Amino acid sequence: MKTRWVALVALALPSSVFAQQAANTANPITSAFTRRIGFESRNIEQAFDSIPESKFSYKPTPAQLSFGYIAQHVADDNYAFCDQFGDMKSNVSDKEKNTPDSVKATWPKDTLVAQLQASFDFCEKAMAQLQDSKLGDEVSLTYEGKTYKQSRVAMVLGHALDLADHYSQLANYMRLNGWLPPTALPRKRGTA
Repeated sequence: MKTRWVALVALALPSSVFAQQAANTANPITSAFTRRIGFESRNIEQAFDSIPESKFSYKPTPAQLSFGYIAQHVADDNYAFCDQFGDMKSNVSDKEKNTPDSVKATWPKDTLVAQLQASFDFCEKAMAQLQDSKLGDEVSLTYEGKTYKQSRVAMVLGHALDLADHYSQLANYMRLNGWLPPTALPRKRGTA
């Protein structure tokens, strides 16, 4: 009986995996980026949720960024990258656009986290318009008054790497404060 059960599971598992892969065959590259970016976004959101507001000015050395600066910086980066994913463009307030980064970094935690969440929500919608067939399209990014042209996939890859970089930064800062970052927390049985 046990042998039959194992055989049945062995036959059913590949079909469920193939069914899941078939759902992503139209845009497998975009699907892979969407999953990775979603994972990194959730880690950053969870990290900021667990950091006390009293520590948002913390930075390990004077030359490094504070937690607050990282929050506003990631939100700004999200808009810069995700605006390049298709026709949908962000609608950031003039206050957020025109306030110097060093000032935004001192805004209250709830303001910074809300702006960060709004940027992640926008990016999720912007990701939904991506298609593998359009990843090679040339896009223009204006940064500090200079316009750069590159492929859309370079922007998607840049976004994924930027999020991973900033999560690593947050994780290190958290450990310096004696806190476990989200990816180091014990997992419940049966979760990945």
